[in-house]
Formats: sequence, structure tokens, C-alpha cells
Amino acid sequence: MNVIYVLIPIAVILLLVAIAIFFWAVKKDQFDDLDRQGFNILFDEDKQDSDKNG
Repeated sequence: MNVIYVLIPIAVILLLVAIAIFFWAVKKDQFDDLDRQGFNILFDEDKQDSDKNG
């Protein structure tokens, strides 16, 4: 039963750290455009290769 007195504060601290990291990521625009990377894979055109071929 004594271990619960240690685990609850550790869980609260981890929760606060996770919330702080989430708000930091939102503030730094990490979630600004989630679809762009998926479209970059589908529509990949190498402009450097087309410039070399003339």
C-alpha cells in the first residue's frame, strides 16, 4: 500500500510533463499541416532530375 504514495505523484508529474510537451508542440506549429507529408510521397517530382535531362 505504501507504493501507491510514490506512484501517484510520479503519474501526476508525468501527466504534467506530457501536457507541457503537447502545448509546446502546438505553440511551435508542429500540428500545422498533417496532410502535406502524405501528399509529398504521392506526388514526388524530382525537379533536379528533370533539369539535368534538359
